[in-house]
Amino acid sequence: MRLSRYFLPVLKETPREAQIVSHRYMLQAGMIKQSSAGIYSWLPLGFKILRKLENIVHEEQQRAGHLPMLMPTVQPGELWEESGRDNSYGPEMLRITDRHGRKMLYGPTNEELITDIFRSHVTSYKELPLTLYHIQWKFRDEVRPRFGVMRGREFFMKDGYNFDLNKENALHAYNRHLVSYLRTYERMGLKAIPMRADGGPIGGDYTHEFLVLAETGESEVFYDSAVTDLRLGDREVDFRSVEQCQAIFDEWTTPYARTDETHDEAIFADVPKERQSTARGIEVGQIFYFGTKYSETMGALVDDGQGNKVPVHMGSHGIGVSRLLGAIIEASHDDKGIIWPEGVTPYHCGIVNLKQGDAEADAACDSLYDSLTALGLEPLYDDRDERAGTKFGTMDMIGLPWRLTVGPRGLKNGVVELTSRKTGESEELPPEQAVERIAQIYASVR
Repeated sequence: MRLSRYFLPVLKETPREAQIVSHRYMLQAGMIKQSSAGIYSWLPLGFKILRKLENIVHEEQQRAGHLPMLMPTVQPGELWEESGRDNSYGPEMLRITDRHGRKMLYGPTNEELITDIFRSHVTSYKELPLTLYHIQWKFRDEVRPRFGVMRGREFFMKDGYNFDLNKENALHAYNRHLVSYLRTYERMGLKAIPMRADGGPIGGDYTHEFLVLAETGESEVFYDSAVTDLRLGDREVDFRSVEQCQAIFDEWTTPYARTDETHDEAIFADVPKERQSTARGIEVGQIFYFGTKYSETMGALVDDGQGNKVPVHMGSHGIGVSRLLGAIIEASHDDKGIIWPEGVTPYHCGIVNLKQGDAEADAACDSLYDSLTALGLEPLYDDRDERAGTKFGTMDMIGLPWRLTVGPRGLKNGVVELTSRKTGESEELPPEQAVERIAQIYASVR
């Protein structure tokens, strides 16, 4: 993409309404624009990153054997009355009455709707296990929306639902989701810690939240610092293996890690003193096992093979995809702007032309652009007629991991400059070697 043809409304001033880094940088980098309180338009750069995160979530869900679908944003109120949850969300639920007087709502979650789908089509244990998921816009009418996409009213979320014959199988689904989420966050360059949490209005007494440590986090968390050393890395996972998923679950949940809602000072005291840690955390996902809470109430029954009709065991699993953008920025930035991890960057590298209009510099930039594109990479070429300082400022703000700087002086020596956004380190390379280096970097990114 050539920046002269792109829509990137970078702000020079710090927005007054932005209280945290991610909100400020998303506005300044031209990623979002507020439509109304807690509701945002996603501009091209922000939308591009949102889609990258969505694709990673899809890939990891399907790797774990989960099936994608799509449910509507507006749901019939009668299903929530049937489950008994009609009033659980209180004023956070946006209720609607259509022209025929029917009660409708803008869905904050989908347990009722998915249970209705299941009971309409599945009747036998032979059709289990089954996990369905979708990624969809949701709405919760927060009394005080703040922090940009971190605490908005409208948000983009993956929610999945497993159906199993018994508790044992449902807990394997729970462990499978925990492993799948760990893989998802690692691919995004995040260290997300699973922490014992409270079920809230979703229900169930078996639930973990995934929290990214950040000073601006809304939750206070208490944890054994040993958990921060754990990595999945490139470990091959057989998601059908009960034993392997259980082993990874045990590895990650044995060290103490809890939110303030479930913190137990007596248990925490048993953690070695030097490993007792407290911090703030940003919630980026949560998994639940709630047994037959919805299936029993709503009649989601299957034949168990013994001639009995039994309610299925269920769980739900959510990732806040739009919230993840804010969490990544909170975890990866400096005073110049965003620093995108290579796995989620909107463009693989930036190209800065220091002397736009110079025939040799223009030709060298065009050649770099074409070479990178031919390798399946996406460069962002700043071909604007602007000062070098303005171009560098834009690249620093939007946070692309690598920058190629091209100018007449370097070209006389046959080199361009390759700079790491994360470290600030630069090296001069012949253009062909610079392209090869960038290709090698991204070849190792999953």
